[in-house]
Amino acid sequence: MTLAYWCVFASILMPTAFVLVAKLGGMGYGFKQNHAPREFLESLEGFRKRAVWAQHNTFESIPAFMAAVIIAHQQGGDQAMIDGLAVAYIGLRIVYGILYMADLALLRSLVWTSAFVAVLAQFFTF
Repeated sequence: MTLAYWCVFASILMPTAFVLVAKLGGMGYGFKQNHAPREFLESLEGFRKRAVWAQHNTFESIPAFMAAVIIAHQQGGDQAMIDGLAVAYIGLRIVYGILYMADLALLRSLVWTSAFVAVLAQFFTF
């Protein structure tokens, strides 16, 4: 399996990491809240609420990333470039989530844009 495909695997796990920060980043989550976790997550505030939003945005970005990596492979793109862009996407999305939780909106938007460009660039790896 290529490094880029491992990055696809990592991208699937990333939203879970953000929601774990939301659930376990403070008091209040337990067995009772697990009966209605979405209701609990909507009631959060501060960095925990922003972690939920980072999770949602990450879920939204994954399909385009997966498609771009698969298409780049199928089109016989330069493997080093495909891998590098995939690693960049993962790194940028992690930074994006951290900036989201820290409420650094301008930096977060710049990093989001960079990750989006990394996805688009997969189509030009040949």
